[in-house]
Amino acid sequence: MADITADTRSAQPDLGPLCDAILLIEDRVEAERFLRDLLTPGEIKTLTERWRVARLLDEGGISYREIAEKTGASTTTVTRVARFLSQEPWQGYRTILNRLKEQDS
Repeated sequence: MADITADTRSAQPDLGPLCDAILLIEDRVEAERFLRDLLTPGEIKTLTERWRVARLLDEGGISYREIAEKTGASTTTVTRVARFLSQEPWQGYRTILNRLKEQDS
């Protein structure tokens, strides 16, 4: 995988410290509290919607349109998440989806 850390630092210098803060979260309750303080209700809705889209895409078996109807996301959002799952270098969705699968097995 390409080194994308340097690109991230130069484009968004405060992302690293935010990631460091996230890594200090110890459990689900702390995570929810932090996210509720950090994000607006609309931002939380957007993030949870994208995460649900990613999980449904990973499961497979239903169309982009069905995922959009099921989640309330636009087909543009579904397409964007699908692109990030399969083509973009970050592979954040993929990493966490794979870890969740390992955890469940």
